[in-house]
Amino acid sequence: MVPCRGGYRLSAGPWDGTAAKRQWKGTMSTPGVDHPMQDGEAEISTAARSLSVSARVEVAGSTLVVVRPSASEFVEQCVVRVGEQVSLFWMGPEGGRSFLADVTTVERGAVPRWHLQVTTPAEESQRRAAVRARVPIPVLAAVNGVDLEGETLDLSEAGCRVVLDVYGNPPLPGSRIRVSLELEDGALVTTAEVARQQTRASCWQLSLRFLDLPEKEQDRLRRRVFRALREERARQSQALFD
Repeated sequence: MVPCRGGYRLSAGPWDGTAAKRQWKGTMSTPGVDHPMQDGEAEISTAARSLSVSARVEVAGSTLVVVRPSASEFVEQCVVRVGEQVSLFWMGPEGGRSFLADVTTVERGAVPRWHLQVTTPAEESQRRAAVRARVPIPVLAAVNGVDLEGETLDLSEAGCRVVLDVYGNPPLPGSRIRVSLELEDGALVTTAEVARQQTRASCWQLSLRFLDLPEKEQDRLRRRVFRALREERARQSQALFD
């Protein structure tokens, strides 16, 4: 499928980003206000999975947006599905802007792309979703009075997914545990609420929500997450020339 002014049409060949950009060049809209800027940064949030990822905008128009998400490392989960509604956030000339869109195409591979059909007009948005990235770092969690070692699968300023060694009964959703994340600039210790729990082989996989995390500590997590996203985009850019 390739983008056209009426939406999408079938194509026998691969998606041509250059052709798509030419087709949408004449769309009557204001870049940065009605839609994100081409080659700019955006954040895409999915309500179904409470997930937000950073993306580079490749094609931008009032009805069609094509993005290259920093999501190739999320191998354990489906980030978006065709037909799913997402929220797209970007920084406009006078502050945050966002609109809702439906996912029409998901291209996978070394350089993934999502095709989004805009469904609502852009509006001011003051809430910026917590961006999540795959960041494997050591973690120590106090569960049932025992310190269990493990590693994060992904991380954001709002929470993380971790894999821990199994010991005794697993913590139930809604319970609170003490966790210590071994960041490069020192350990971050906080209380977290268990949102979800799965047992896989000899490990627990926990989705954790940080509670009352100070703004200073949130900034530390944001810096680590965006560093991981920059590194991933560099790998994706390199893949284009390999």
